Amino acid sequence: MPIVSSPADAASLKRQRYVFAICCIAAIGGFLFGFDSGVINGTVDGLQTAFDSDSVGTGFNVASMLLGCAIGAFFAGRLADRYGRRALLIVSAVFFLVSAWGSGVATGSLEFVIYRVLGGMAVGAASVMTPAYISEVAPAERRGRLATIQQVAIISGLFIAFVSNYVLAKIAGASTASLWFGFDAWRWMFWIEMLPTAIFLLALLGIPESPRFLISRGRDDKATRVLVTLLGEQAGQAKVAEIKASLNADHVPSLRDLINATSGKVHGIVWVGIGLAVFQQLVGINVVFYYGAVLWQAVGFSEGDALLINVISGAVSIGACLIAIALIDRIGRKPLLWAGSVGMALTLCLLAYAFSTASMVDGKLALAGDMGVLALLAANAYVLFFNVSWGPVMWVMLGEMFPNQVRGSGLAVSGLFQWLANFAITMTFPIMLAGIGLAGAYGVYAFFAACSVVFVMKWVKETRGRELEQMAYE
Repeated sequence: MPIVSSPADAASLKRQRYVFAICCIAAIGGFLFGFDSGVINGTVDGLQTAFDSDSVGTGFNVASMLLGCAIGAFFAGRLADRYGRRALLIVSAVFFLVSAWGSGVATGSLEFVIYRVLGGMAVGAASVMTPAYISEVAPAERRGRLATIQQVAIISGLFIAFVSNYVLAKIAGASTASLWFGFDAWRWMFWIEMLPTAIFLLALLGIPESPRFLISRGRDDKATRVLVTLLGEQAGQAKVAEIKASLNADHVPSLRDLINATSGKVHGIVWVGIGLAVFQQLVGINVVFYYGAVLWQAVGFSEGDALLINVISGAVSIGACLIAIALIDRIGRKPLLWAGSVGMALTLCLLAYAFSTASMVDGKLALAGDMGVLALLAANAYVLFFNVSWGPVMWVMLGEMFPNQVRGSGLAVSGLFQWLANFAITMTFPIMLAGIGLAGAYGVYAFFAACSVVFVMKWVKETRGRELEQMAYE
């Protein structure tokens, strides 16, 4: 507990706690992002049985949400520039609620896909609005740590989804078995999400709008009140003047701002944002998130054991995010990205090697004892490297790296590419699994991890400790 030595210290501590609280509320959107992404992991068998779908149909049922994510991410950034960051988070909470209910009651693939796309729009909106909101209310010296809360929330959502899936399947006996009130366990896996969604929706009503958005819309008085609450009287007034000076006074932010008016080319910072967003997916992390249970069953684990391995991976991810929180404002964003890329490339190579030794036993892949242990250790090391680096740092950088004038548009475009890459990786994994096997798939992801090392070293610039008003276009 900090020692408060004066009224000024007490006021400062109160402001810090307030900033932390509203950042945590915004980060519940990240929790739902993670839960909604991870819950599908334990429902694949149920979807195949209930909808009588083949591997391609199941792949689309799993990946369909990602189309909604791309739509939500792209339009949320633009709509947030018009209606506000908080307003878009409220809309996303409503979409989460409807999707969780509908996904559980769906009686066919088309109905299920519609509800999952709706949930995807909520995930996409939350994925870009949460880091934007946190970055715009957090002080520069703590922005990295506070923005990393979102990744902790995402992984916590994944972890709770994995735990929930495991417990419900354990109680019922299998994800396809009947649970409460005659409904299959896989349907309850979706309905559980309605509880945190309701909490998110109610909590959002108690947080302020982003002061930078308010100033961009000419609502200076309200922005001043928010900034004074966040920073104190003197610092708040000074920040209002600084934000106003950084914004172009002649027009409202738009997609056209992404183009350099002099050269007619897209600003360099936009390409860096797209690169960060795409590489985060090309390393294959969401194969572990979405197909983890399928992957481990493919090498001989039972459904229950596979779901338990997911829980272990979720716990490792949370621990890695806590390490990232401790380091991101101390050593910076770029070193974490570089180290993570190297670590992922090495561990993915180990996974590719382990699965290259697999043999077919009774029609299923099987790993020898030592290779099974190697695969399990390498997979969890890979998850650790991702969640101490690209997992949180990509979202932190997207939320802070763009100048005020193009933050919404930059996030919109980067978010669109992020989710399109996510969709491509998720849809192609079952195809690669059937065509080149797990070893080949992991080899592809290792190649992209190695490429990301070059990308970080050559094009990514450090943003640690810089005010949002200091961010440049190139």
